[in-house]
Parts: sequence; C-alpha cells; structure tokens
Amino acid sequence: MSGSALKAGVLSALATAALLLIAALAWGFASYTSDGPAARQGDDTVVVLRSGAGVSEIAGTLAEAGVVRSATAFRVAAQLTGADRGLRAGEYRIESRASLAEVLETLRSGDVARHFVTIPEGWSVAQAIDILNAEEVLTGTIDEIPAEGSLLPDTYEVTRGETRQSVIARMQAAQVALMEELWPTRAQGLPFSTPEQAVILASVVEKETGLAEERPRVAAVFVNRMRLGMRLESDPTVVYGVSGGRPLGRGLRRSELARQTPYNTYQIPGLPPTPIANPGRQAIEAVLNPPATHDLFFVADGTGGHIFAPSYQEHLQNVARWRQIERARAAVPGEAVATPESPASPSAPSEGAAADQTSVP
Repeated sequence: MSGSALKAGVLSALATAALLLIAALAWGFASYTSDGPAARQGDDTVVVLRSGAGVSEIAGTLAEAGVVRSATAFRVAAQLTGADRGLRAGEYRIESRASLAEVLETLRSGDVARHFVTIPEGWSVAQAIDILNAEEVLTGTIDEIPAEGSLLPDTYEVTRGETRQSVIARMQAAQVALMEELWPTRAQGLPFSTPEQAVILASVVEKETGLAEERPRVAAVFVNRMRLGMRLESDPTVVYGVSGGRPLGRGLRRSELARQTPYNTYQIPGLPPTPIANPGRQAIEAVLNPPATHDLFFVADGTGGHIFAPSYQEHLQNVARWRQIERARAAVPGEAVATPESPASPSAPSEGAAADQTSVP
C-alpha cells in the first residue's frame, strides 16, 4: 500500500471515529437532557437517600424508584459531570419526567423535603402520642409509653422512616437536658426539693393559663399556697384524674370535684403524684424562679386572662365581677359565654386558689 493510500485510510478512520464520537456525544447529551420516566403515581416521586450512600447505591435507588431509566447511565453521568462528589443524603421529591441533568442538580442542591412534628405546651402524653401516630412519615408503634411530663414540648424535625419510638426518646432527652440546665438556677427556699416535683408543679401552671405572660404569677400563687400548707385546689388536676390526660369536653361536675382521686388537689395536700401534662420551658422557669408576690387566688377577668388577689375577701369581689361578666354575655344574643368548667359552680369559690371560675365550696 502506498503512503498516500495509507494516509487516506488513516484519515478516513479518524473521520469515522470522529463521527462516531460526535454521535455518541450527541446521544449522551440528548439522554442527559431529555425527559426521564414518568412518575408511577402522581406528579413526583419521593426517594430517600441514606447518609453515607455511594453513587452506585444512589443510582440503584433511583432506578428502583423509577426516577431514572438506567442506574448505569446515572452513574456515568454523575462521574463525568463531577456530581458524584456532591450528592447529598436526604428525602427528595423528583418531578415526573425529570431529566438526568435535573435529577443530578436536585441531588446536588440539598433541597431535601423537611418534616416537622410539634408537641404544644401543656399537652399530655396521650395527646402527644396521637400527634406522632398521625404523622405519616414516621414508622413503627410506640410500645414504651413515656411517663407523663417527660416530653419537652417543642417543634422537632423528623425524617421519613424514622420510628415514632425514637422521636419519643429525643423528646425525653430534650426534657432531661432542659432540667439539667434549669434546676441549678432555681431560687432558694422553694417548697419542693426535686426536679420531678418542679415538673409536676410546672404542668399545673401550664394547664391553668394559656397566656405566657401569666405563667410566673400563676406559679407564684401555687408556690405561696404550698409554703402556707394550703391545698392547690386546681381544676386541671381534677380533670386529669377524671380523663387521664384527654380533653374532658365538658365542665367539671360537683361529684367530680368531690371525688377522691390521687389528682384531686381539692382533696389531697401538696402536689399530685405525677405531672398532668408536658410543661414547656417557660412554665418550668416560672416555678423555679417565681416572682415575689402575696397572691393566693386568681379568677378569670373576662379577657382571656386572670385577676389575682392576696386575700380571700378581695378574691370574692373579683369572682363577683366575673359573674357579672358572665351574666352580661349570656344576655347578648350570639355572644359567646365563657362557661365555667363546673356547670354547678356556685357564686362563691372555695377557700383554695379558686383556680379560675370553677371553684366550688
């Protein structure tokens, strides 16, 4: 073969290779940017990439979920683009027909789906369990029921597939950490001696008022009463003894206020045996460092808060004003009336804290 013929053959082969390379690159680019598979259900597909997963595992997860057509194609695209070094774990929602380029960009962005569970202050363990059971991203059952008051109310971020029992454990650990932080800061001379007792009293304070600014003053009332050896006479404790932490859904009855239960602070001295709810940070802080007051009583003031009194006589006057508000509201058609929890509530409260307008003699 002559030199010119050899040269021509080489040039022809190079041209063919170049054409093949161009065709391969064009095909690869088209595959990289063209629409991917349609979602099997709905408008997107949820995939969860575990922490520590390599590109091969991620590719397999995506292919199994139907997000990409080929695990190999995804792996090659990730390696060629350098995306394999920046893929992030978490839960992602991949839009239907997302291209390989779009999938890789989503996984590199770290724009993961986030889920939160909120346990409100003053909710019981039973209510907290209801919240966790209703959260669809969580798994498993709660076989170890936590003690009342052992959960710290807060908003917790959870991940899809996390067990409900593990979230309970996190809430308990948060409560332990909070008490380890706050207990050493307590005031001197408090009428209780353990963190557990502080949580019990804080749970009562939490249930007595829905206003954050009132918690310290409500706490002071109960601390003052305990110092004097007076009964707490708190309606929420009676409710807990009746319902076990579930909303009662009606007012307290005379018979329930007179019923002997370990939680009826009209009948028992001191604190109930356990918390009656899960108190939040502010309620715990309030009982550990209550303001110096002489208040021993409080009753609703008609605005959603309470009016406080240091003497029983002054308290009776406050109760009388509250009854006037009730009667005025009842006389206005369509006006909401803040009905006392006890439908048989008389015009005068007991000698106790008269915890809101529900006290009876």
